[in-house]
Amino acid sequence: MKIPENGRLLRIFIGESDRWHHQPLYEAIVLKARELGLAGATVLRGPMGFGANSHLHTSKILRLSMDLPIVIEIVDSEEKINLLLPHLDEMVVEGLVTLEDVRVLKYRANQGKANG
Repeated sequence: MKIPENGRLLRIFIGESDRWHHQPLYEAIVLKARELGLAGATVLRGPMGFGANSHLHTSKILRLSMDLPIVIEIVDSEEKINLLLPHLDEMVVEGLVTLEDVRVLKYRANQGKANG
């Protein structure tokens, strides 16, 4: 898959316990991005964070949280990202969605065995 040199970075900040139709929201978003043919998605789990309500979420043992921060990052062309945005509007009830311009330096898929 080829991504143009100038792309868009979509970041979605949600909580680990957020759900969409009985499945984790981060999983539902990644599956929707895949269904729409986006180049890829990465889910990152944060050990600590807080959102609009200033409630602290942390993985420290003394303050065990079941709702750690999750960030989903997707890089693709503006056209492809725009296909996903209406779905996010419906799926992300609470969270933050950002979009920024990025310059793609390299994007390669493994096309067989690596040269030895």
